[in-house]
Formats: sequence, structure tokens, C-alpha cells
Amino acid sequence: MRRLPTRIGALLTIGALAAGLTAAPAALATGSTQTYLILYQSRAVPSDAGTRITAAGGTLVASYDAIGVAVARSSSDAFATQVKADSRVAAAAATAKSGVRLKDDQVTDDSTGNAAIPATDSDTLSGLQWDMRMIHTPEAHAITGGDPSVVVGDIDTGLDYLHPDLAANVDFANSASCVGGVADSSPSAWMDDNGHGTHTAGTIAAASNGIGIVGVAPNVKIAGIKAGNAAGFFFPEAVICAFMWAGSHHIDVTNNSYFADPWLFNCKNDAEQRAIYSAEQRAIQYAQQQGVLVVSAEGNQSDDLAHPTQDATSPDDTTPVVRDITNACAVVPVEVPGVVGVTAEGSLAFKSFYSSYGVGSVDVIAPGGDSILQPTTDSGRGRILSTYPAGFPCARPVTDGAATYCYLQGTSMASPHVAGVAALIASQHPNLPPAAITALLRSTADPKACPDDALYAPFPAVDGGAPQHCTGGTGYNSFNGHGQVNALSAVEK
Repeated sequence: MRRLPTRIGALLTIGALAAGLTAAPAALATGSTQTYLILYQSRAVPSDAGTRITAAGGTLVASYDAIGVAVARSSSDAFATQVKADSRVAAAAATAKSGVRLKDDQVTDDSTGNAAIPATDSDTLSGLQWDMRMIHTPEAHAITGGDPSVVVGDIDTGLDYLHPDLAANVDFANSASCVGGVADSSPSAWMDDNGHGTHTAGTIAAASNGIGIVGVAPNVKIAGIKAGNAAGFFFPEAVICAFMWAGSHHIDVTNNSYFADPWLFNCKNDAEQRAIYSAEQRAIQYAQQQGVLVVSAEGNQSDDLAHPTQDATSPDDTTPVVRDITNACAVVPVEVPGVVGVTAEGSLAFKSFYSSYGVGSVDVIAPGGDSILQPTTDSGRGRILSTYPAGFPCARPVTDGAATYCYLQGTSMASPHVAGVAALIASQHPNLPPAAITALLRSTADPKACPDDALYAPFPAVDGGAPQHCTGGTGYNSFNGHGQVNALSAVEK
């Protein structure tokens, strides 16, 4: 059975602090050029950072003064040691060989403005969207399909802005590629070259235009914020850049269907991992402070994030390192405070066999598909149908004229459903802060009791083999959070 991890990570080395700046670039050994994250003690990048980085044998690529993080490149083997000689630097880390590849199944103003623009759900493939009927989007669309002034940033592998079901809703001005750590707004840079981003974007905002599918919020705008490359690797500098872009452009909602860690679990009691967690957390908090609601997938490891026992997955681009972990270890973005965590469910409305979960990390559950425990009779066998770039590999493709669609499953597919509902709420209540939107997502969700643990006996945690166990009551539990997201209830508030 193929596992469905959708996450990112990195293997970075961070040294201890040192005093003074000593060596000059000419004396440094050279090797292959690498990208580095530099985390400063204060949440500001010093004005002489570029000079210091140059003296250490590097080049400043990007400076995020609002969070005290810089991105640099160097071919010097001693660069990290030299740059950390500046006492203002908390840590410096090379990001080479530091990705965790995407592996989805083949993944307070109450004025309404223009929010009350209804949409229909009679597109040619709407009948295959069991996921939308489950969370009552057709009924919600009779009230509103969202406001075009609302922008959802899909932090993913980019999006196919030429796709007939997305083209009308693509926000070119707020789209960019952050691959490499520097924002590039040219459309060719953020065009999807993987497929994953186009799939998640369609679930959020595929247009109600008579063809293909209809997204959760078919009238809102979708911005492609590319942080994952063609191979499905997301590197730390790209993720930080993506959140800084979303915050500085005042994106309303971001969808995050990946993990953004050097390791699948980032243990805060380890100095190196804590430093990377801090850099990523700073970027996420910056976005939140600018009014961005961050929605994130819970992950596909069948693991209890509140009680993890082992990480045997990362780094998965080299040889995984098996290590015992505790709940002092966190997953980014989903376990960063204020992030809306989403678990996945199948067509029978109970948690998908692969979905991770956990008290404190999950807010709501949404359709992500489940072809094993909850299969359907159509060709998707219980997976989620959404937009896909033409010509890209897809094990279960569907075409509608010139448009291509693909069935996938994973918490990657669940998270964009919630991002879409959040966009509908933002449409109904312009300028509502992220915390208030989160509260509405929770309060309008349909409470769900824990299912029988026996269903999940064949599917222990991917890492460590712990059995899946749901804890809590109907009002809140580790599998479902506050319940199944409900688009109609959300827009009626």
C-alpha cells in the first residue's frame, strides 16, 4: 500500500554562537554554492548585514527586516562558521539537500460589499464532487460564491493560470515564485510545474463557468505563491519568502498543503531544530499580524501529533534518520499558534485512514478522500477531483474538452476546502481578523463523535507504528477537532 505523506522538510546544520568576525573571503575554502538562512537575535536585520555576509564569503540574496531573517548564498565551506562569528547572529544554516518531497496519491467590518454574488453548481463535472455536497457548498453558493475582492494565496507548487477553470480567477498581481528565497512575480516563474498546486487551487476557487468543477469559493481570486519546485521539494528559504509575500501583500487567506521543517518533526529542545522553527514561526506570525489567516494540512502519517513517538521519514531525499521524539517536537505550519489545522475525511464522513490528527493541532475536518476505508463507485474510488495541468502525470485523469482534472487524496486535499470556506467568511465579513474567522470556522462546524478505533487497526502510524486512537468528546476530539467544516452554516452567520 502506498503511503501519502505531503510535507516538506530540511536537513540544516546550525552551530553555536561565536564572538567576533575574523576571516576574509580570500582565505576561505570553496565548494558548491549553497543557500543559507541567517537568523538574527533581534527581529531585525542589521543595516550592515550585507557587508558582514560578503566578508564571510557570501552574497546577500534577501533580507526580511521585519522578522530578522536573511537569505544568503556562498560557495565557501566555512561560510556558516564565519557569519555566526557576528554576535548578533543566532544561527546560520545551509539548506542544501533539505526538502521533503510531496507524495500525494497519484495530492471588524460587517458590510457585505459585493459578497452576495451567488454561484451555481451545475458545471459538467459537478456530479462527481461528493466532497462539495458533504460540506454544503451548493447551498452556500445560493447565498454567495465569494467576493472577488477576497484573495486566497495558495502556497504550493504554483498554479496553471491557463487552466480554463482557473483563468478567470487568477490574481496575477499577488502571485509570485519564492523558489530560491526571492520573490519573482513573472508568471512564467510561478506557473505550476508539478501539478499539486493546480489541484489545491481548483478546490479553493475553480470558477462556476459551466465546465469542469466548482470550487468552494468560485468568485474569489486565487494567487499562486510558489514555494515548491518541480520535484515537489519545498526549501526553508522559499517557505519564509512565501509567508513574507503573503503578509506584505495582505492576502486574506493562505492554504498550506505541506510541511515546512528540516525534519518532519522539529524538536524545540534541540538547539539546531529550534532555530529553524523560530525562523519559520517568525515568518508565519508576520503574515498573521498583517491579517492573513493561515490554514494548514495536518499531514498523512496516521500519527497523533500531540503524542508522536518516532520520526523515521525525514530527511526523505537522502537516508532517513530514525529518532525517538516527544510532543516537544512540532510540525510547521500546522502546530504554529494561530494556524487552522485540518484533518481529512472520506465519503462516509469519518477520518481518512492516512490522516494525522491530534488534540491542539486540529481545528476542523474536511474532505480529503479515502480510497481504502471509504471508496466510492466512480473512477476516483473516493478521491477528490480537481483541476490539473494538461499533460502532467495523473493516475486517474478526467478531461472536459480542453480542460484536465485529476483525482487525488490526502490532507493536502482537505486543507483547501477549509481555506475556501474561510474565503467565503471573509467575503461576508470584510476585515474580520484571522482569529475571528477561525472562531466562525469552529463554531459553525458540525460536531462529530470519535469513530471506532478498530477501523484504524490496520493503519498504525507510519513512523513508530503506534495505533491510531481518537480522544475527546463530540464537541471536540483529536480526529475531528470541532467538527466537519460547513460552508452553509459559515455564510449564514
